[in-house]
Amino acid sequence: MKKSFFIPVIIFLFTTFYSPDLFSCTNYLITKGASADGSVMISYNADSHVLYGELYHWPAGKWPAGTMMDVYEWDTGKYLGKIEQAPETYNVVGNMNEYQVSIGETTYGGRSELHHQPDAIVDYGSLIYIALQRSKSAREAIKVMTSLVAEYGYYSEGESFSIADKDEAWILEMIGKGKDEKGAVWVARRIPDGYVSGHANQARITTFPLADGKKSITFKDIDKIFNKEVETVYSDDVISFAREKGWYKGKDKNFSFSDTYAPVDFGGARFCEIRVWTMFNDVKKGMDKYWDYAKGYVKHDKRFPDGTPNKNHYATNRMPLWIKPDKKVSLQDMMHFMRNHLEGTELDMSKDIGAGPFHLPYRWRPLTWKVDGVQYCNERATATQQTGFTFVAQSRNWLPDKIGGIIWWGVDDPSGTVYMPIYSSITTIPYNFAVGNGSMMKWSDSSGFWIFNQVENFAYTAWDRIHPDIEKVQQKLENQFIAFTPAVDAGAQSLYKKDPELAVEYLTNYSNNAAERTFKTWKNLYHYLFMKYMDGNIKTAKPVPAGYKFANPDLKQPGYGEDWYRLIIEKTGDQFKVIKSED
Repeated sequence: MKKSFFIPVIIFLFTTFYSPDLFSCTNYLITKGASADGSVMISYNADSHVLYGELYHWPAGKWPAGTMMDVYEWDTGKYLGKIEQAPETYNVVGNMNEYQVSIGETTYGGRSELHHQPDAIVDYGSLIYIALQRSKSAREAIKVMTSLVAEYGYYSEGESFSIADKDEAWILEMIGKGKDEKGAVWVARRIPDGYVSGHANQARITTFPLADGKKSITFKDIDKIFNKEVETVYSDDVISFAREKGWYKGKDKNFSFSDTYAPVDFGGARFCEIRVWTMFNDVKKGMDKYWDYAKGYVKHDKRFPDGTPNKNHYATNRMPLWIKPDKKVSLQDMMHFMRNHLEGTELDMSKDIGAGPFHLPYRWRPLTWKVDGVQYCNERATATQQTGFTFVAQSRNWLPDKIGGIIWWGVDDPSGTVYMPIYSSITTIPYNFAVGNGSMMKWSDSSGFWIFNQVENFAYTAWDRIHPDIEKVQQKLENQFIAFTPAVDAGAQSLYKKDPELAVEYLTNYSNNAAERTFKTWKNLYHYLFMKYMDGNIKTAKPVPAGYKFANPDLKQPGYGEDWYRLIIEKTGDQFKVIKSED
């Protein structure tokens, strides 16, 4: 048989230690009680300098007993081995399936001695896309993922997963056991309804309720996960394994997963936790008390605030895993969160000298650098230039599954992308964003990834002039798509009552048309921006007067701005001073 599983090849550069510049993604999780419309939402910026943004698709299928599937590492395309195929698999579009289950991730690395288990067959990317093909709920996805690593081993570094369906959102954190033992240690927790959470390349689950057979269970009782009372699940040996390695001492109730397997340091806070802080700060007052921590000042007091001795040198000023927002979170809010550049903080990258004369809120890599032997860093905001694809997955329990799931999906830097409505039941992927239409080193004029990169990279040359023009078109499209959604839902529901397949065909056509419209709009936008801003000028078209063949556009040459000219003078003195001729 042909391979029943395919992962697009994405090449990463690996080192023997965790680097937040190599593994850099951001996830936010919104429960239905915390969202403005009652939907469950998760978001994901898939960030890598070599990740080509394309919309993956696995059609639903049925498989004969004994069918085996090939597994390839998502990051590198390396063949890892074969596993048994499920009797039935579900339609998957991007990171969401036809039953409104969605999964995102961020890599935190953790203890390097636990990375890349020899002979393991399942990596984190495979866990995501296999689970989506096999799960009708978030709870089932957790069972699938943890069962796979128990049977086949875990190939990757430490990972945090966002797992959601139409009713719940969970966070699962996992790390392998290294070269001497197959499998992984992990903890999964349900986000309480009415709360929000997030993770961004730093493990965040600390202490957790110990197994009581009701609200908290271990993997040996994994079948009980479908009991709605269960809110915490963890591997049988998550604590004992750490004890055997000499990484933890003390009572089980004080064990912290994150502080043991991935202790937070300056980089974990400044480059990673700060992205969670920005979302928390947007939805709840009082988050300024965690600002020093987010900037990298990690404390290790001798005792915790409750007086408990800190025997394991855990961090003592960490942010909570989840918070209750002061206001309900909308779909537009989620898109806004993904576009944050640390605006409004002292670390706003558009305000310091590195922003240049056009206030660019980005810094070219590497993330850290040295001058005279002293190490410095660039900021790592949620919005970043190296995003491959980005999405907000929205699951809505008041609609049939074929209609309720929408993955608002885009490519490249979220600041300049358009979140397009792609229903998760569709059977054909938009051509401009389909797998195989171009690659990271193969140009395609019909590729959505390349046209969005053309537009955004042009904006980087004069950000505060060009990007406002992009935002106008971006917001117009997104607002229209959001406004159209109730009517699209209603049309699909009407068809669904007569023929569910006809409803899926309708949603497939709508999603493809929305993507095609976005692609064409961005092609035209690039042409317009290039003509308007080329050569450092700003040109505006004028109507042709009567009796003329043409009219030259209005021309402005704003230069670099007074502040930047003053800086030039400070650095160069009279080098550029115009000398008046003597009489």
